[in-house]
Parts: sequence; structure tokens; C-alpha cells
Amino acid sequence: MHRFEWLNATSVAEAAGAGATTVAAAMMAPTGGRVSQDAIVVKAGGIDLLDLMKEGLLQPRRVVNLRGIAGLDQVIEQNDGTVRVGAMVTLATLASNAVILQRYAALASAAGNSASPQIRNVATLGGNLLQRPRCWYFRSAHHHCARKGGEVCFAFGGDNRYHAIFDQAGCAIVHPSTSGTALVAFGASVELAQPDGARRVIPLEQFFLLPDKDITRENNLKPGELLSAIVLPKLSSSAKSVHLKQGEKDSFDWPIADVAVLLDRDPNGLCTKVSIVLGSAAPVPHRAQAAEAALIGKPVQEQTARDAARAALNGAAPLSKNAYKPPIFETLVRRAILDAAQV
Repeated sequence: MHRFEWLNATSVAEAAGAGATTVAAAMMAPTGGRVSQDAIVVKAGGIDLLDLMKEGLLQPRRVVNLRGIAGLDQVIEQNDGTVRVGAMVTLATLASNAVILQRYAALASAAGNSASPQIRNVATLGGNLLQRPRCWYFRSAHHHCARKGGEVCFAFGGDNRYHAIFDQAGCAIVHPSTSGTALVAFGASVELAQPDGARRVIPLEQFFLLPDKDITRENNLKPGELLSAIVLPKLSSSAKSVHLKQGEKDSFDWPIADVAVLLDRDPNGLCTKVSIVLGSAAPVPHRAQAAEAALIGKPVQEQTARDAARAALNGAAPLSKNAYKPPIFETLVRRAILDAAQV
């Protein structure tokens, strides 16, 4: 790891005005050579950032630490019924917070089943959403892939057992944030602080970028912007949510598939609102819109759940080594729908 300067920011304004670029921009090596050694980057929990630095994939001149900024580690119920989650709220806090557990159970479950207890006590929600892909070609200093400024995605002709089955336009990564799967299902928004003090608030689903929009980054965070908070919408008291994750082992592990479902029904038991989102399936959390359409206006029961689960895989295009994924997703979607109906 190279030497770097350290700045303890004491306010959002100071951090946003520190001249930081995005980690994606700092990692670009267009010539296939060296990454920039003059970049300034922001550190939240630091789990992913330090990994990238230790592997030589990121060599910043200065790191701006957000840990000392007051208020970024709070979960606040707002007057309009929305809930504001500061970007520095840890996954452990998110998993145990009473408001999140009661109203946004799928998010608490996603956060509480991520990584290990040690990591959950350090990793932040903001950092979790902004972490870089876990593709082993992207993480290899010996593979100058398209996401790092190269010309090819090595996964298409290589070992792609954990890669995308949807929307692999030139890059087959899966989005690394399990919490992002649940947040997209809830229709959450991100608050982005800018150096001039302005705030940009956009739906999280629009914040994430597919490779055909920009193959070099996973979101549209701009240089100088700081992800300051995530805003969860007010939900109906009858809305229920479930998050299910399948890994290769039961202990801490990256999911090979995960699903978040938000379900609301009328007094007659007919589905009035539903969000079904697949994680570890595409370069962004994948909305299964055909599955949602299959449930609207219908009773939530075994057959309708099966129909929706099959529809969730419409358009799937497995690669050479991950054809095992669609049946797993189909099972998780069915189970999540039925579980949400029973909560």
C-alpha cells in the first residue's frame, strides 16, 4: 500500500468541498498501465476502500474520513412519515434499529445477514451501496477489464459462475450491495450533498447505472458529491416485506442469489402493490416487472406466487457456468412472496 494523506472531515460541507473524485474515476487506467496516484477519495467504513488500496487497484494521494461528521450515523423518523438513514449508519445498527425492524423488515434482514458480525459493526450503509464489484477479474491487477478502462469483459469467456444473468451489455458483474436489493424494493431515494451546499435527491433505482449507460461505474455519483443519506418512503400499515438470500454456505458469504419483496393487499386479500427485486442477478438490483404484473389484482396464494416466480426470470440469459441461478431465483421469489403474505 502506498503512503497517503489523511483528512478528518468535521462537516458534510468540508467533505464535499475536499476535491474528492469518485473511486471509479480514481481506479481508471485507460492505457492498461498505472492508476492515478493523485486522486482524493472519501472513506466511510473503509471495508472496500482498504481492500482496493491493499491490492494496488487504488492509490489515492489523500483519503477524506467521514467518521467524525456529526449526524451521518443517525436513523431519523421525519414529520412526513419518511425515514432518513444517514450514510454512516452501520449495517449492525440498521439490522437492530426498532423503526427499520418494524417498518422495513426486508432491509433489516438484508443488513443483518451481510458479511460477518465484525464487518457489520464497521461497514456503513453508504459504503455498502457504493462498494465496487466483487468480480474476480475486476479485482485482479492482472486483468485490465472494460470496467477499469480496458476493452474486454473476461467473464464472458472465463469463469462466470457468480456473474449476471440479466443485462450484461459488455460487462457481466452483479451489483455487490445486498442492502441495495431491499432499498430498491422500497423505492428509497439517495441524498447527495454537493460542494456548494446544494442537495441532489434521486430514486436509488435511477442512481444505479447499467453497463450500456456507463461501463466504468456502477452509479451516477459525481466528483465532489457526497452520499449523505438514504430516504425511505412512508409505507402503508398493511405493507409487508421479506428479504431472502442464498449463499453457498450458511455462514457469512456473498449471495449467489437474493430477493426482496414488498407486498400490500386490500381487505379482500388481493394484491394492490408489489415490488420484486433480484440481487446478484444483474449489474444493478433487477426489478422483476413481469413478476409484479403477474400479481397485481390477484390473491396471493401458491399458484399466483409460482406464476410470478416464473415471470421473474423473463429475459434471463445465463452464461456458460451460471445456468444454475434461474431455478434458485425462481424458488426464492416464490418463497418471498408467500412469506410476505404471511407476515
